[in-house]
Amino acid sequence: MTDRELMDIAEQASKKAYVPYSRFAVGAALECSDGTVYAGCNVENAALGSTICAERTACVKAVSEGHTDFVRIAIYGEGQGYCMPCGACRQFLSEFSTDMEVLCAKAGGRYVSYKLRELLPHTFNY
Repeated sequence: MTDRELMDIAEQASKKAYVPYSRFAVGAALECSDGTVYAGCNVENAALGSTICAERTACVKAVSEGHTDFVRIAIYGEGQGYCMPCGACRQFLSEFSTDMEVLCAKAGGRYVSYKLRELLPHTFNY
């Protein structure tokens, strides 16, 4: 799968986001080592701490289906800046792989690429 195909899945996922408070829809597409892709969107809640980001939605879907071997995640948002994973998502994803590639897009489809370990150089772990 190409970067663009993965990003297209993330963009489509963003269209399913439930964002009545921020009005900022985000989509994510998480690719596993066997090529399986799990999409997720952000889901907000009036109790803001209960909100879940697109990246964690995709990750939880994958884990619930028995996948923990992540190689790449694409994150799409319509903002003027690149849609980067929040700190909680960086830590959450690092539980599975600090080597995964993180593609971050902005409005217009341009994106940048990082390794997760670049975005979170000092992970919390046991």
